[in-house]
Amino acid sequence: MASIFELPDDLIATLIENFPCRDAQIRALVTLLYPRAAPCRNLIIHGTEATGKSAVTARLLEALSSSATSDSEPLLNYAIVKSAECVTARHLFERTVGSVADALKEEGGGAIGRCETLAALTVELTKLLKYDQRHGKERRFVLVFDGIDRQREAPPTLLPALARLSEIIPNLTTIFILTAPSPSLLRVSSAPQLYFPPYTKSEYIAILSRAPYTPPSLPNTTPQEIADLWTRFAAAVHDALAKPASRTLPGLARACAALWPRFTAPVAAGTHRAREFTKLLVAARAYFQDEAVLEPGITLTPTPTPTSTAKGTTAVDKEARGKSTKDLATLLPPTARLLLIAAYLASHNAPRHDQTIFSTWHSGRRRRGGGGISQHVTKRSKHRKIARKLLGPSAFVLERMVAIYAATRREWISGDGEDQVNVTVDGDVGMAIATLASLRLLVRVGGAGGAGDTMDRGGKWRVGVGWEVIRGVGRSMGVEVEEWLVE
Repeated sequence: MASIFELPDDLIATLIENFPCRDAQIRALVTLLYPRAAPCRNLIIHGTEATGKSAVTARLLEALSSSATSDSEPLLNYAIVKSAECVTARHLFERTVGSVADALKEEGGGAIGRCETLAALTVELTKLLKYDQRHGKERRFVLVFDGIDRQREAPPTLLPALARLSEIIPNLTTIFILTAPSPSLLRVSSAPQLYFPPYTKSEYIAILSRAPYTPPSLPNTTPQEIADLWTRFAAAVHDALAKPASRTLPGLARACAALWPRFTAPVAAGTHRAREFTKLLVAARAYFQDEAVLEPGITLTPTPTPTSTAKGTTAVDKEARGKSTKDLATLLPPTARLLLIAAYLASHNAPRHDQTIFSTWHSGRRRRGGGGISQHVTKRSKHRKIARKLLGPSAFVLERMVAIYAATRREWISGDGEDQVNVTVDGDVGMAIATLASLRLLVRVGGAGGAGDTMDRGGKWRVGVGWEVIRGVGRSMGVEVEEWLVE
């Protein structure tokens, strides 16, 4: 007796060749969609951005619909509706009906009437898919909703209602492509879910080593040397820039394409060989330490007259390179900068010194530089102490940072410290704290982690910038942060 469970092995092999590192997902999709395998009613495909969900699904459905049976008619037909192209729920419904009519080649498919509700959508799809049901029970229609979790103006019952379509219309399979599904997404039982995990480092390198990502040839270099150099180069780019700047496959591919000419410039010039990867990496280490070269932007032509230097470069070029790096002093508003300085002082000064440094009770003016604490030491220590600014930041309570900000804001803004009127903490402070937390310049620590209210006075935080950054931010406000640190 012949088995009723069949899979198109040649089609699977072709898809695996076109989409490497997605073997398990392709086989699961074919099993759940092919009419002669184990077709399902609803299928949830989820995963992060740029993991191949939409591309693999579209290519698989195209291949299954093009494969004909003995009577030269395909066993499967499909329609894909992208929620990014639909501005309202009514637009989504009418686009769905129009796509199904175009897929079935219905006469008058372009003249679709008004379809404003889910009930009207069900009626229209039932009329259209009756044509497909007359040709046998093996034939199925697959309706794909790509990015349905980001649909604008969607009613709360949209996904459960779409999941019920397969119960009303036989031989219909509905696919939902999402980012992160909730446990009660469709409100139906036994809906299979297919997860597309993010690519690992080895998978990234394996994909980038295939066409169309392979690099062009280099002079005086064999193809094998270029392949070996490209593999090690892609691994270095992934380790240096994948998490902060290129978290997806297209982003990593663009980063490799942008850095490859700069990385191989010594090889093209003949000063280094392709096998000297360590020397090439040292020569191009500046590109791996800063992702500013990957940021698209507009380059302005400098107006000052360039002044030549001894090495052939110009002073204008040096100034332009120096200003290309993003500076927090120009990106953050004044309140956020002052709070960031206060957070740095709270992280690097002990709480017992706050009364001495920031209080005006003794002399009417604040005592900087630790308030002369180091002058009272009579016995010299046998071991040299490490400067506080060179140590790691410690946790502090949010209320302490706001108190430092309130005590020093007038002096830091005016510079003379004479106008000491009542300083209140307004809504700008809460907004600035939320901005610093979203930029990871302030990191919440403790058991709660990032949960809870941001303005909780008892929440513990830690500053997320170093000494060089905070010194630049302080000098932009006319504040020498070193004078407020206790050695």
